[in-house]
Amino acid sequence: MHPDSLRQLLAQVAGGELSIDAALRRLETWPFEALGFACLDHQRSLRCGFPEVIFGQGKTAEQVEAVFARLAATRSNVLATRVAPEAAERLVRRFSDARHNSAARTVTLRQQPAPAPSGLIAIVCAGSSDLPVAEEARVTAEIMDQPTQTIYDVGVAGLHRLLAHADDLRRANVVVVVAGMEGALPSVVGGLVQAPVIAVPTSIGYGASFHGLAALLAMLNSCAAGVSVVNIDNGFGAGYQAALINRTCTAAVAAVRQTPAGPEAPARDQPEPQAPARGLTEHTDVHP
Repeated sequence: MHPDSLRQLLAQVAGGELSIDAALRRLETWPFEALGFACLDHQRSLRCGFPEVIFGQGKTAEQVEAVFARLAATRSNVLATRVAPEAAERLVRRFSDARHNSAARTVTLRQQPAPAPSGLIAIVCAGSSDLPVAEEARVTAEIMDQPTQTIYDVGVAGLHRLLAHADDLRRANVVVVVAGMEGALPSVVGGLVQAPVIAVPTSIGYGASFHGLAALLAMLNSCAAGVSVVNIDNGFGAGYQAALINRTCTAAVAAVRQTPAGPEAPARDQPEPQAPARGLTEHTDVHP
């Protein structure tokens, strides 16, 4: 249940617009709902700031649709990742406002208005082959109401492409960097910015890349401070973490701006200069 929906429900009960029994019926599936094959955590949005996310891999199209429908009934935003084409087609057909990103393999449904953008998440990827993972990170951050800027195809084989975006990188509160092959790009970005860098290794590469293991180990051994690493191909995890960081940063800035300035402290009287003690000079230099 979205916090705004719960707040509205409580206000209706307090104002006499809704009976207690009617409110209880609406809360029958709170805090969780058992579907037999799944147990939906409807309280997660209240605890964590975003509803439960559907991981479509390994689920049938019917299961993905059933879970998506129950989450959508709470009037919260909905995100499904690793969605197979058949399941995505069913969701888009049933929910006219659902959006399918075929590259990211995601389906989103926005039901809550997006707030005014604040802060920035930079999404950087080394090569075009890394785009599916980078797009999963972008879609995740944006459905969590966090603004993003994408900087794509700027790998270390042509470092001048990345340096052309140095100002954009430095404006971000957090930078997600997606790379396969040797996984060097996050270390380079980490040496250019003050913001935290979330490194995402991808499974892109030839044989000795070991399906992303080489990039993962390189990122874990980065000599650039401020680089954290998520699992191979985990664009969702990077986007979610980046959204939480940017949300925390912007909330802190807003809180500081709303804090009224305290009264100015009265100026203290300057102490009178003390005369040097008898027998001593004002100079303390010792000469041989």
